[in-house]
Amino acid sequence: MAKSETLHIRVEAAVKAGVEATLKTLGLSTTEAINIFLHQVILAGGLPFEVKNPQYNAETLAAMQEARDIIAGKVPTKSYGTVAELMEDLNSDDED
Repeated sequence: MAKSETLHIRVEAAVKAGVEATLKTLGLSTTEAINIFLHQVILAGGLPFEVKNPQYNAETLAAMQEARDIIAGKVPTKSYGTVAELMEDLNSDDED
């Protein structure tokens, strides 16, 4: 079948380079891989893979909540004027 349509997409340079390197190991060009993907969308009647939110473990969820609390000002934070002050504080915590 003759190809008569063109798709233009924008992606980050690092993503493009990573995709091209990966596909090269499979003997595919990016165009060939996209054509395979588009055919799979038609065959599957949708995306040919499951799309869902990631499931984080309890430690990651706690760290994410702590970050939100810090941003919201709910958690007191320290600041340092110099790296030396930070290192002094870190070293004093080790001795406790």
